[in-house]
Amino acid sequence: MPQMFKTWQTKSAKDVSLIALVTFISGVFLWLIYGIYLQSLPIILANSVTLFFNLIILWLKIKYR
Repeated sequence: MPQMFKTWQTKSAKDVSLIALVTFISGVFLWLIYGIYLQSLPIILANSVTLFFNLIILWLKIKYR
């Protein structure tokens, strides 16, 4: 969340690596699918929140390119 706020306030995402961000989002998405498969609420909630915030960072990265 701090990275998201910093990117939003400075209107610059140059410090965020696009490849690393996409790789991280992919991993979080797979963990979310795994949590859904296990029907494990803690895994689902944690990865849903993480995925949400990182998708916002990805959107900001694309927007402020």
